[in-house]
Amino acid sequence: MLLLLQNVLYCLLYASLIKCAVRNDGRNCLYFYPKEYIEEAQKRGIADKETVMKRSKWFMIPFCIIIFVALILIISVWNHVMDLKTAYLQACLFLVVMNWFDGIVIDRLWVGHSRIWHIDGMEGIPYVKPWKTVLVKRGAATVLYLVVAFVVAGIVELLGKI
Repeated sequence: MLLLLQNVLYCLLYASLIKCAVRNDGRNCLYFYPKEYIEEAQKRGIADKETVMKRSKWFMIPFCIIIFVALILIISVWNHVMDLKTAYLQACLFLVVMNWFDGIVIDRLWVGHSRIWHIDGMEGIPYVKPWKTVLVKRGAATVLYLVVAFVVAGIVELLGKI
């Protein structure tokens, strides 16, 4: 039951960080949109692709640091995990749940059904990723996160030895 609560809180942190970045205008997070959408926004004079990519770095670096530090703290401090195997299994659980949460809840539901993500002047250009794309991308990311979980587990184990 505790892991379920922690996963919900972890996903809420994830969504909250995105909400803080997007505020109430999808233009603030144009870097989340498909590449073709960004290119079309540039053609229409709505955004500059270079600026969008700079904003991506300004958001993604702190975002990733916060997400991974939170994960390490949950596993090592809150759950008192000290061994590699348990840390790895918990890291896998959190990362895989977050990955699918992002694909289904964020990409398909929130982006697909909220006016926040609609950008005036971009009518007729799809910005919600199709289900097939979400499933393929999330399937591949699951494999990647199983590898990343080793790094997280290693850090947790090192912290346990301190």
